[in-house]
Amino acid sequence: MSQGKRSPSRYWVIRFIVSTVGQKILMGITGLGLCGFLVAHLSGNLLMYHDPLFQDGGKHYNEYAHFLHSSELLPLAEAGLFGMIVLHLILAVTTARANRSARGSQDYAEKQTKQKLGMLFFAPHNVMVLTGIIVFGFLCVHLSDMKFELRNQVPAGTEPFKHAVHVLKDDFSAVVYVVGSLVLGVHLAHGFQSAFRSIGFAHPKYSPFLGKLSIVFAIVIAIGFASLPIWFRFN
Repeated sequence: MSQGKRSPSRYWVIRFIVSTVGQKILMGITGLGLCGFLVAHLSGNLLMYHDPLFQDGGKHYNEYAHFLHSSELLPLAEAGLFGMIVLHLILAVTTARANRSARGSQDYAEKQTKQKLGMLFFAPHNVMVLTGIIVFGFLCVHLSDMKFELRNQVPAGTEPFKHAVHVLKDDFSAVVYVVGSLVLGVHLAHGFQSAFRSIGFAHPKYSPFLGKLSIVFAIVIAIGFASLPIWFRFN
């Protein structure tokens, strides 16, 4: 092969990424990765219930938080998580545009009006876009509270447990966290099973089970996160 010619196989990764199928697969992978993070994050947050149950002053949650913040891998994990979120958002926008272009504006509009999701009577695509925007806003509020402390500031040296309770007992934060958690559940109810289908896990035999599993997963995540501000706001 002459040096002037380039092997097409050399660029298969790029062709895969820019293809519609490739983008859907990547969106499914990033979606499942974020679901895994939610499970880990909720598991750590549920340690906050150890204090009201055993009156230990938030010892277990503080130990968990100090362990995370003292890890040398934390910056790398945060960068990876941020990159996964950004990539997921970009892929969601690009695949939505590709679907709209492929179907045609008139045909797409007709199909949208026929689709329903629960009692909302919205097309699944519209629900995912709307809930995705709300969840992103919720994430921004969460980061401003817990990481950057732009709101609900506490004195330096405050233990993580007291800091978290201080934030969750705030009226505005309590509402935002409850609503944000429930909207996240709606997003996951469709997104969890959609992520599996995007990576090729789609079979008539398993689809009903996957749909039920998605609902259960969404409910557990939503109630788990929403229960914390409700508990600490009224107890």
